[in-house]
Amino acid sequence: MKSLHGKIALVAGATRGAGRGIAMELGAAGATVYVTGRTTRAARSEYNRPETIEETAELVTKAGGRGIAVQVDHLIPEQVQALVSQIEDEQGRLDILVNDIWGAEYLVEWNVPIWEHSLEKGLRILRLAIDSHLITNHYALPLLIKNKHGLVVEMTDGTAEYNKTHYRLSMFYDQAKTAINRMAWALAEELKPYQCTAVSLTPGWMRSEIMLEHYKVTEENWRDATVEEPHFVISESTRYVGRAVAALAGDAQVGRFSGQSLSSGELARIYGFTDIDGSQPDAMRYLDEVVDAEKPADVNGYR
Repeated sequence: MKSLHGKIALVAGATRGAGRGIAMELGAAGATVYVTGRTTRAARSEYNRPETIEETAELVTKAGGRGIAVQVDHLIPEQVQALVSQIEDEQGRLDILVNDIWGAEYLVEWNVPIWEHSLEKGLRILRLAIDSHLITNHYALPLLIKNKHGLVVEMTDGTAEYNKTHYRLSMFYDQAKTAINRMAWALAEELKPYQCTAVSLTPGWMRSEIMLEHYKVTEENWRDATVEEPHFVISESTRYVGRAVAALAGDAQVGRFSGQSLSSGELARIYGFTDIDGSQPDAMRYLDEVVDAEKPADVNGYR
């Protein structure tokens, strides 16, 4: 990975999951990383989970960068505006914006048609997944475009190609995740005159804190979960997609990807990075060539 020393990043939604992994890998490359979220050591969000933004900031610093935790609800414009003002006052610039704001795992009612799904929960999903990104872009991009070669990464689930032909098991979830791919495409158009880049990026089957908890395993023994779910063999750590973001941020020719929908596995092949265990999973290809083809679980089945 190329050094990101001197670069200023904002990872919006970095309390846990992909956001935390991305923040850590940007830190490992030497960046100063502002990490935001609603959960702090003093206050929990509606998630009511133990991970905090202070922990993430400490992990960024431990990795080699500088982590700065700021409590922000990205649905409250005044809080986002204050955050960007703080970054401008303290750093004078913003080079990398990662929108990983989500927070709706516990709201989705899977395999439930729209007329039976809770409307209150469904609209909350869209607010958390889409409005929060739009609000953050509205306030953060004027700072990012002050310098050339800024990078915006819109985090989602599924590439545009995959989501185009696959129903995502909930109308609200489907709308949320497909919208982000289009958002990155539109941002690329708006950023073009400023020589800045926007992409959407999806991890594969990610071993987030919630997923590991679901299977009652840890990052150290996650393969035990394949007894219950054999296809979990293709899963990846949260830092794998973090390495994808760090690779993009360090690429002087990143503009060639602007407007595109990318995946961690695809970028691993392009840039040559691996997951923390030395593997190089490509979950999007695996879904197409193994799961959708109804083949038995085989981590090498798509190679």
